[in-house]
Amino acid sequence: MSLLITFEGPEGSGKTTQIRLLGAALADRGEAVLLTREPGGTPLGDAIRGLLLDPAFTTMSPRAETLLFQAARAQLVDTVVRPALAAGQVVLCDRYIDSTLAYQGYGHGQLLTALRQLGDYATGGLLPALTLYLDIDVHTGLERKRRGAAEEWNRMESQAAAFHQRVRQGYLALAAADPGRWCLLDAGQPVEVLHSLVLDRVAVLLAERRPPPARG
Repeated sequence: MSLLITFEGPEGSGKTTQIRLLGAALADRGEAVLLTREPGGTPLGDAIRGLLLDPAFTTMSPRAETLLFQAARAQLVDTVVRPALAAGQVVLCDRYIDSTLAYQGYGHGQLLTALRQLGDYATGGLLPALTLYLDIDVHTGLERKRRGAAEEWNRMESQAAAFHQRVRQGYLALAAADPGRWCLLDAGQPVEVLHSLVLDRVAVLLAERRPPPARG
């Protein structure tokens, strides 16, 4: 069955780990699953990702940053996400339109109305059925990233702590405004505990979306 599920969270929240665990669990249950990420997921998107995360581009303006993200997003939706949904797959995306609202909107102070319009254009209005938000204290999350591989520390993570605090508060505001789509989870829990909570929530959604068996 076709379904778009997105993962969001501050830096170091463990999204990548949880999306991989969920993908493997759903595949084991017989679901056709596609894992992808933003920015990236396509050759064009990966090239844009390199520009966006390169610490050399510290002078990149918030507007230029936003437009690069939206270009990568449009390519991903048009060439990967929509075809996968049309083929009946469950698509799991590591970040999506809400990241732009949190980072470029709340973080950089750009108008949310304009960002929503850009996001709607880039995606053709495609919204997730479920957004799993992994919440974590900013300092704890950044310390997790610092302990990771050196190549994982990039331009976005090098922003001041106040920026990341605004991003986190932005995420919480977005989730509070749309509780039907968002599922908030404490990312400070052990990996397997968090995975179990994620899987339980997705299983409920799949059961709700799957048509009842035909009567004989």
